Amino acid sequence: MLVRRLKFLGIIAGLAIVGLGGSYLVAPQLLLKGHVAWEAMNAQLETRSVQVGDTNWVYYEGGQGPTIVLLHGFAANKDVWLKVAPILTPHFHVIIPDLPGWGESSRVAGASYNIDSQAARLSNFLDAVNAHHILLVGHSMGGAIAGVYASEHPDNVIELALVDSLGLKFKENDFAKEALAGTDPFIFNDRAGFERATSLAFENVPNIPGRFIDVFVKDNIKNRAFIESTFKELRDNSQALALQDRLDKLTMPVLGLWCHDDKIIDISALDTLRDGLTHSPAISTSIINGCNHMPQMEKPQQFTQILTNFALAHQ
Repeated sequence: MLVRRLKFLGIIAGLAIVGLGGSYLVAPQLLLKGHVAWEAMNAQLETRSVQVGDTNWVYYEGGQGPTIVLLHGFAANKDVWLKVAPILTPHFHVIIPDLPGWGESSRVAGASYNIDSQAARLSNFLDAVNAHHILLVGHSMGGAIAGVYASEHPDNVIELALVDSLGLKFKENDFAKEALAGTDPFIFNDRAGFERATSLAFENVPNIPGRFIDVFVKDNIKNRAFIESTFKELRDNSQALALQDRLDKLTMPVLGLWCHDDKIIDISALDTLRDGLTHSPAISTSIINGCNHMPQMEKPQQFTQILTNFALAHQ
């Protein structure tokens, strides 16, 4: 009886392996979704949605403690925070939205998705989910959105963390030169293009199987018009320096956290941030070595330790 049962389990295991292999070849997007779902579950996060005005917001939520809201950057989504989420949820009530237009959140054809518009939408979202007196964390484009929101709603943001943030003046690098010339490096049509875009953001490019890269390429092509129109909006000076113009209105403790070798937002932006925070009661800056533009993914332990120390210092 035992031998027969073991043979049966062996057959089931073999079929599962064949099935997974078939899924990788035929439907790799299903395996990716399964992996992301597992990471979210491991971080004690639930996927939720809320309709706010004309936007259906999809977001992760979980954990206990002070509320921390994490905003992703351009051409990204809420999943970029999944490496740090399991370290945060034991100590914080964590909310991680897909910003409108990105990820699973909806978009409206013809609407603006620049920094100012997204900050206004964020205000409505935070009211809808009763997120008050928060630690607001923004990465890259999300940093500019977070900073603009904090400047307009200082009573709701007790602490602000800006991570490799857009919206500040910095020493012109190759990325800035290409952007000013109208070239969007986040557009790609094949695996080689994906790898070029990834190498721009990561110090150590993740080793991603080819069929999974194909999923990202397909998604990029599907969202091409939106990516290009939003990139164009962000190139406008009023948006490229949206945070810069509001630094003197930030009246809460502020953390500036940068990767030393950021190829997208040069580390010189950190000097601009420090110089402009004339009304912040406490300014903290941290630099992480061995990463590029994605510290939360490349250095999750170090990133989370810095963020947690900052949060606890001002509770």
